[in-house]
This record gives sequence, C-alpha cells and structure tokens, in this order.
Amino acid sequence: MAEGRAALVLTGGGARAAYQVGALIAVRDVWGKRPENPFPIICGTSAGAVNAVALAVFSADFNEAVRKLAFIWRNFHVDHVYRADTLAITKSVLRWGSAIFLGWLARQTPHSLLDNSPLRELLEAQLDFSAIGRAITDGHLQAVSVAASGYTSGESLAFFQGREELQPWRRAQRIGVRTELKVEHLLASSAIPFVFPAVRINREYFGDGSMRQLAPISPAIHLGAERILVIAGGRRSEEARQRSDVYPSPAQVAGHAMSSIFLDGLAMDLERLERINATVDAIEPSQRAAAGIPLKKIETLVIAPSQRLDYLAARHRNALPRALSLVLRGVGATRKNGSVLLSYLLFERGYTRSLMELGYRDAMSRRAELTRFLHGAGQ
Repeated sequence: MAEGRAALVLTGGGARAAYQVGALIAVRDVWGKRPENPFPIICGTSAGAVNAVALAVFSADFNEAVRKLAFIWRNFHVDHVYRADTLAITKSVLRWGSAIFLGWLARQTPHSLLDNSPLRELLEAQLDFSAIGRAITDGHLQAVSVAASGYTSGESLAFFQGREELQPWRRAQRIGVRTELKVEHLLASSAIPFVFPAVRINREYFGDGSMRQLAPISPAIHLGAERILVIAGGRRSEEARQRSDVYPSPAQVAGHAMSSIFLDGLAMDLERLERINATVDAIEPSQRAAAGIPLKKIETLVIAPSQRLDYLAARHRNALPRALSLVLRGVGATRKNGSVLLSYLLFERGYTRSLMELGYRDAMSRRAELTRFLHGAGQ
C-alpha cells in the first residue's frame, strides 16, 4: 500500500456524489490503474460516505473499486435510492397533508418525504462490510470514517473503523467514535433532513452528517492524514448578485438551506486550515517544539465543480418519474431558480453521467497537481 498518510475526503450532496466518481476515475487514470490503494485514510459524509465505504470495502484493488462505483453511478435510477412510484408518492403526500392540516387527528407524524428502503437493499447487496476489517488487517487501509449528526445531542459524530492504535477523540460538538461500520451508519449519514428518515444507532437518532459538521476535514487529520484530497459536491456561486422581484419558491428556499448544510462547513474549514498552514510556515519547527505548539502543516488539494450543478440538473428534469415530478413541480423545483433541490434528488443516469463527465474533466484539468499529490503518497 502507498505510504504517506494521504487521505481522501468525500463530501455530501445526494445525487451530486456522482461528480466524485468522475473525479475518482481521473485519479485512477493518473494513478495508473494500479491495484494499490493511494488513500490509506478515507472519510465520507452523506452520499460521500457511501462512496467512501465502497472504496474501503474494495481497497485491496483501487482500480476495481473505482470501476464498480462507476458502473453503479452510470446506471442509476431513482428507484435504486427511494420509492418514486405513484402509490408511494401519493401516500407520502397524504401523510404530510394530514399531519399539516389535520394534526390533531393524526396518530403519528410522518418520518420523511421519501422512503429510502431501496437504498438499504442496494447497499446490503453490493457491500460486504466485513471486508473493511480484512483490508485493515492486510494493510490496504488505515482507517475509514463516516460522519452523522445526532438529533438529540446536536453533536457531529465521526464513526470510524481503523488500526488499533487510532484513538477516539472529543472536541466541541465533534466526536470520533470507534465502531464496526454497517449499513445503518451509511443510511444515517445520508439521511437528508425531511427527505429521508433518521436512523437510530445505539441510543440516538442520527441524520445527514453534513448538518452541524463544523470541520469536515477534521476526521482525516485525527486519523493521521498529512495530505488530503477533497472532492466536493458543489461550489459557492461566484456570480454577481442579481435583482429579484419574484418571491422565492419553497424549492428555492429548501435548496438554499441544503447548500448551506453541504457547502458552508467545508469552505470555512478550508479557510481555517489555510490560516493554520500560514501560521506553521511562519514559525520555525524548533520554535514550535520549544513552545509546545502541536501544529503541523497539512497539504490539501480540492477538486470542485466548475459549473453550477443546479443548472445541469434542470436540463435533466424530465427524467424524473411522473408522480415525483408533479410534486417537485408544485414546489418550484423544476424551475431554474429552484433546481438546487432537484440536483440533490435526481438519481437518474442522464444526470449522474453528466456529473461524472464533469468530475472527470475538472480533475484532469488539475492533472499536474494530482500527479504531485499521488507521487507524494507513493513509495
């Protein structure tokens, strides 16, 4: 296995995680389609947690791991992730309508808008979670972590499985917990609020790991990373502010909230890491040691979309099943200004393939940097 404590961090974003797979194909091509795993440490959040654990399960052969991921994402349909048939959508609409307008008669509040039981079936069929332990024992992997957010405690938990010498950690609102990863951890990490149901692990219900994740890169550092490749699922808009005289649709508001959950924490964590690196560069190693400053410089490389993914999703809106399309149209998600919400839920191969192509192009545009990064991780 390649040494150097290189880590891969995969962020959240629902269907946007297809972008990560396209970037990983580029990484594999730059790496040379070798079986050795270039990332001893793999950390994932939300849909990125699914990709991260898949890479960990197949870490004995990185080339094969990327191939398997690419096959699944190239052939996705929404019914692989959640029930989108007319009956399921109708029941959901009726449950939520009853809860809102007849709450005093409702015996039970709805748990989520969508039923993601197909995702559980897909994960159980495709991933042998026991292979993670074997990969660690055989030296193909140092650690893998999955982030989830506790609805009761409000804390961000990084559930990790790794070498025995790795220790749990506790910081303000952030905890690292050693465990054997299972399908429940992936379902909890990817449980987008209101959209997918929360998952109970031990004594608490957990939801999407991007919520309240103040430091997305932190688990990788706690697990020993010296260099970190981050593949993000979105970017902050660089467009100039525009005048708007139209009241925002529910989908536009929901999309804004999702972008805040999935993007803001990463941007702030990267800025914080840049400041720490600048501080480390300004102080001689001997001075840091004498002063007892335990800081170290962490190299980072970030690959993020060069285009707005909501606009890309809007071009594929007609791929949605009819019943779901009607519901999303009603809240404005099929309009251009509301398609951020659509970009997280559109698990259809036309869209996911477009995301993969974009991820590949964006990563290959950084080929020289990727080559230096991977060379530093190699022997």
